[in-house]
Amino acid sequence: MPSSGRPAIDYTSITTDCDLREYCRELAECDSIAFDTEFVSEHTYRPVLCLIQVAAGGRLAVIDAMAVDDVTPFWEAVAREGHQTIVHAGRSEVEFCLHAVGRRPNDLFDVQIAAGLIGLEFPASYRTLISKLLGEKGGGHETRTDWRRRPLSERQIRYALEDARHLHAMRDNLQSQLAQLDRAPWLEEEMAVWLHEVEHGGKQSRWRKVSGSAGLDARSLAIVRELWNWRDTEAARLDKPPRRVLRDDLIVELARRRTADVGRISAVRGFERRGLKRQLDAIAVCVQQALDLPDDDCPQRGPRRQRNQPTILGQFLFAALGSVCRQAGLAPSLVATPSDIRQLIAYRTRGADDKHEPPKLARGWRAEFVGHLFDRLLDGKTAIRIGDPASDHPLIFEPEE
Repeated sequence: MPSSGRPAIDYTSITTDCDLREYCRELAECDSIAFDTEFVSEHTYRPVLCLIQVAAGGRLAVIDAMAVDDVTPFWEAVAREGHQTIVHAGRSEVEFCLHAVGRRPNDLFDVQIAAGLIGLEFPASYRTLISKLLGEKGGGHETRTDWRRRPLSERQIRYALEDARHLHAMRDNLQSQLAQLDRAPWLEEEMAVWLHEVEHGGKQSRWRKVSGSAGLDARSLAIVRELWNWRDTEAARLDKPPRRVLRDDLIVELARRRTADVGRISAVRGFERRGLKRQLDAIAVCVQQALDLPDDDCPQRGPRRQRNQPTILGQFLFAALGSVCRQAGLAPSLVATPSDIRQLIAYRTRGADDKHEPPKLARGWRAEFVGHLFDRLLDGKTAIRIGDPASDHPLIFEPEE
C-alpha cells in the first residue's frame, strides 16, 4: 500500500518496446481508448513526452516514454480506425499524435468541450468535471513534478493514472446528456472545427500572437513575421523554446524601429546577450527582407475598430449572450468571446462578401443558437426588455412590431 494510505491502483507498466508492441496489439481490439500524457515543455522546442496513461478494455496502463525507445506504435494505434479516442483538453495529445504519425487520433471525444455544450463551465479542469459529472472528489495533482526524472514514485503514478481512469465514465455521462439535449451533432461539428484548427493553424497565423504587435502597421507586421519565422527555425535547430532565442518585446521593438543596420539593432537594450550578438547579421537580414517586400505582400492589419460601436454593441451583445447561454444550459465562453462578437458586428455592418470568411458566430451551430438572434438585434427586428429583475434570466427577446 502506498504512503498515501489509499489502496494501490492495478495497472500495467510498459517500459520496453516489446511490451509496447504487444500492448498495442491489444488496443486494436478495444472500441475506445482513453488517455492522457505527462510532458515537460519549459526547456525544449517541442515538449518532451514523459508518460502516457491509458484506460482501455477495462484496464489501466502506464507507458514510460522515457524508457521506451519508440512510442510510435501507440500513436499508430490511436490514429487507427475502429475506435473512439477520449481525452480531456487534448490539444497536446493531438499534437503529439500528428507529429509522430501525421494523423489525428481517431473519432476524438474531448470531455472538456462536451462539458461546455451541456452548460458546465468552460474550460473546466479535470477535477471539476469529476466532481460535477461523477460526484467524486478528484485527487491532488503533481503540478511541480519533473516527469523526466526516474524512478517515479507510486504516488506520482497514481496521480498520473487519475487523469485517465475516469474518462470513460465522464464520456458516458456527457453522451447521455448531449443526446437528451439533441446536441450530439454540435459536438461533432465542434470537434471537427477544433481539430482542423490544431492541424492547420500552423505558422501561417501563429506569428500574429507575438505580444505587443496588434497596433503595428503592415510594414512593421512584415518585420514581425520575418523575425518570427527566423526565430522558430532557429529554436527548432537549437531545440530551445522560441522566446529563449528572441523575446517578443525585442521583435516588436525592431518592427517599430524598421532598421536593418546592425549597429542600431545592437544598441537596442536586450541585444547585449552573447547569444544574440552572434545572431545580429541574421536578424538584420530578416528585417531587410521585410523592408524590401512590395506593399501588396505585407500582411494586412486586422479590421480597424470603430471607437464606439464595438464598445457599446459588443458589451450589449455579450450581456445578451450570457443570458441566452445560461437559459439554454451552455457555457458562454465556449460559444463566443468578446472578440468573436466584435468580428460578427464588423462582418454584419460592413456587409458580407466573398473575401472574408464568415465569423464563428455566423457559422454552424453557433449561428443556429445565437448568431441569427444577434442578426435580428442588429437589424432592429428583435428587441430586448427586462422581465423579472430578480430572475436568473431577466432579459426577454421579443420581435419588433
